[in-house]
Order: sequence, then structure tokens, then C-alpha cells
Amino acid sequence: MPQPKPESDRRSNAFLVRVAATAGAVLLLAVVALWFARPPSRGGGESLIGGPFALQAGDGRTVSDESLRGRPFLVYFGYTHCPDVCPTELARVAEVLGKMGDKAIPALFITVDPERDTPKVMQDYTSSFGASIIGLSGSPQAIGAVEKTYRVFSRKGKSEPDGSYSMDHSSIVYVMSKTGGFVEALNLDRPPEEVARELEKYL
Repeated sequence: MPQPKPESDRRSNAFLVRVAATAGAVLLLAVVALWFARPPSRGGGESLIGGPFALQAGDGRTVSDESLRGRPFLVYFGYTHCPDVCPTELARVAEVLGKMGDKAIPALFITVDPERDTPKVMQDYTSSFGASIIGLSGSPQAIGAVEKTYRVFSRKGKSEPDGSYSMDHSSIVYVMSKTGGFVEALNLDRPPEEVARELEKYL
């Protein structure tokens, strides 16, 4: 009969599996980071990020890629129950737009949680960040379609006994051109004045 492996061997194998899993996760994040950090294509081909959408704002308007034509705009995906990442990013975006003054461009905050985030809820939430940030929602199908168009990851977390839940989602501020094409993933880890000057180049 084969002899059972010593406990030290089993622990070593488990450790190697954990190391391999961690390395795989780091590699995946690196690939994603490189994808979004790469400069936008200057060729005539269609952008792989962004495209047609039509979602509802809290004041009853339908905001679409067509209604935004003629001005660059920002897009950020999140949800109103987000504990820290979303409000932090929106505050940073609002600070940048404030530095742009009357040159501020629209910034869309699109929910990944349409079950709870109605257009009115989104409007109430974004009102504290300034008029340039527009909260948008829609049907689960419409939100799913725009997430796919923008290559957004989102996943509903496990429901708690009280019915609450969190949403896992990617956190990227997209810069879109006057024609609705993807320009870059905005780097907010620098002075807001510098970011504002960069965005003004796309006006």
C-alpha cells in the first residue's frame, strides 16, 4: 500500500497552491491595468470601449450618447450604497470639475445597482457632489447593456439577513471624446489643477 504523505508535504502543496492563485490574481490585475493604461487608438477603427446608451436622470430626462455629442464627458460606474470608493472618487471628480469653472464637462455616475438606485435616488445622491455630476439609472437590461459596452465588471454580493447587500465593481473614470469615443482612463492621483488642465485639452 502507498504510504500517506507526511503532513509537511501536504502543507507545502497547499502553500504552493495559494502562491499560484495569488500570482494568477496579480497577473490578471496587471493585464487589466495595462489595458486601460495604454494610449487610445489613433486609427480609424471603432473604439473597444463605449458606445450607444440611453438612461434616465432623476429629472425625467433621457441622457444618451447622442445627447452628449459635441462635448467631452466623464463616465463612472458605482452605486449609492457604496461605503467608500464611490463617494471618494466622485468627490475627486467634483474637485477637478470645480477647478475647470465654466469649462466643466458633464460627468455621468451610472449605477451598477438598478434594483435599489432609481433615477430619483441617483439624483438625490449626486446632488451633494455638484451640478456637473449626473446620476443615471435604468432597467437591469439597460444597465447590463451599458456595462458591457464600457467593459465594466459588477457582481451582486451575498444578501445579509436584513436584505442588504454590497456590489463588487470595477472603479474607472472614463474620459470620452466629443464624438463619444474612448480617450483614456483618468488618473486622479495627482493635483486636481493638473487633471483639469488635461481635460480642457479635449474641449
